Amino acid sequence: MSATSAPFGLRPAFHPSGLDRAQALAGGIASGYATAILKGQPVKYSTAAVLTGSQGTIVPVSATSDSWSGAFAGVEWTDTTGRRRVSNNWPASTAYVAGSCVAYFYNDQNIVYEIQADGSMAQTTIGNEYNFTNLTAGSTTTGLSQCTLGASTGQGNTGQGQMRVVDLAPYADNAWGDSYTVVRVVNSQSQFFGSVTAIA
Repeated sequence: MSATSAPFGLRPAFHPSGLDRAQALAGGIASGYATAILKGQPVKYSTAAVLTGSQGTIVPVSATSDSWSGAFAGVEWTDTTGRRRVSNNWPASTAYVAGSCVAYFYNDQNIVYEIQADGSMAQTTIGNEYNFTNLTAGSTTTGLSQCTLGASTGQGNTGQGQMRVVDLAPYADNAWGDSYTVVRVVNSQSQFFGSVTAIA
């Protein structure tokens, strides 16, 4: 697999406590929000002005300078015809009955995720920090993100990146040095807990 580019976004691997449950945020996406959000896409809490109606909701991370909160897991809502909808992704510009939306996303700072790099990663990258690439890539048909770790965005052992590599994903077809290595990472640029710069 890691010899082939087949990104899947952020996928929770484990939590030190054994619990990696997604948070259920009532009203978590603004009705009519015009940008698609895909499963596995990194998200953050909106900091837009109250007048926009989106503060307190989640929105996709759009830049490598963004702090982030977690990974999108799905959403449910009642549409304007009264039908209950459950989806692994948020279809852009969807309107819903007021009070009916629940968005699910992983947002615990201690969750360890798996993500495919857009290039080769060596064991020496453990402890280094990297940024996301292909943030908006994915399929609105499957609803899955194709966000990747930018192999060329490494911050060394003293810079600030959006995620820190902590391990290799332990699969038989995945090894250090493969063309598109799948690695395990933690959030190093958390929206609420502050950034953690790698140290030598």
